[in-house]
Amino acid sequence: MVSGNAEVGGGDPRVPIRVLLADDEHLIRGALAALLALEDDLAIVAEAASGPEALAMAGAHRPDVAVLDLQMPGADGVRVAAALRDAVPECRSMIVTSHGRPGHLKRALAAGVRGFVPKTASAEQLAEIIRTVHGGSRYVDPELAADAISAGDSPLSAREAELLELAADGAPVAEIARRASLTQGTVRNYLSAAAAKLGAENRHAAARMARERGWI
Repeated sequence: MVSGNAEVGGGDPRVPIRVLLADDEHLIRGALAALLALEDDLAIVAEAASGPEALAMAGAHRPDVAVLDLQMPGADGVRVAAALRDAVPECRSMIVTSHGRPGHLKRALAAGVRGFVPKTASAEQLAEIIRTVHGGSRYVDPELAADAISAGDSPLSAREAELLELAADGAPVAEIARRASLTQGTVRNYLSAAAAKLGAENRHAAARMARERGWI
């Protein structure tokens, strides 16, 4: 398998691709690490269970490719990828997710993510995509790409999306205002505008709609 994929991975085929795995589900992460370790040209150099841990592990081990779960404690995979672009620029990032909504894909591409893959992919497919990403190419699941094209762009401003995300767990306006360093009146105005854009009856419904579409 190594000789057949050496050109895809690029560089010296005798030097394995250094991979960071980040997923808060320990069983999935462990199983994936074991399966990918069977590939002669891949080396799992670090594992992480949260966004902050992924950033720390990447800084310590300088992987070639970071395979990031979309939804992790502390920071999601897209935010980690955006941070890695500056902190470890030689590391290419890819997202593996069971929540592949159109808005997530667009956020990921904007953050510099090179691969976007559903968790239904086999370990063999994932290994091939890691090689593709390491070689400088991009891979996006075809179904997710088609959904993203048909869904259109988010109508929310960056601030509206930020405040809806803070509202998504049911936090009161006072708490949202404190966390966003805004007045309560300003927060209400932003949330009302976001709800109006989405045709939602209140901020909670708006947050739910935005999350379902991958806009937050």
